[in-house]
Amino acid sequence: MQTPPHSPAKPRTNRLANEKSPYLLQHASNPVDWYPWGEEAFARARAEDKPIFLSIGYSTCHWCHVMERESFENDDVAAALNADFVPVKVDREECRAVDRV
Repeated sequence: MQTPPHSPAKPRTNRLANEKSPYLLQHASNPVDWYPWGEEAFARARAEDKPIFLSIGYSTCHWCHVMERESFENDDVAAALNADFVPVKVDREECRAVDRV
C-alpha cells in the first residue's frame, strides 16, 4: 500500500526542498508547487502557456511570513496557484538582480 502524499509519514515537499537558501527552504513544505528562479520554471511556463506567479521575499520579512501563513499554506489557494500559474519563489537576499528584471 502506498503512503498518501501528504501523510505525516511522508511530508509534503516541493522543488524548494533541494535549495540552499534558508528562506526558500522554509517554503519547501508549502502545498504551492514552488519552483526556484530558473530555466526549469520558465520552460514549463512556455510549454503550458501559463503566467509566472512570482513571489520575492527574504527570511526576516514580516509580510512574507504573513503571506505564507494566510495564503501559501492554504490548500485552496495552493490549488488555484498550481492550476493556473507556474509559482516561482525568489530569495531577494540571494538574487537581488530579480528586482531589476
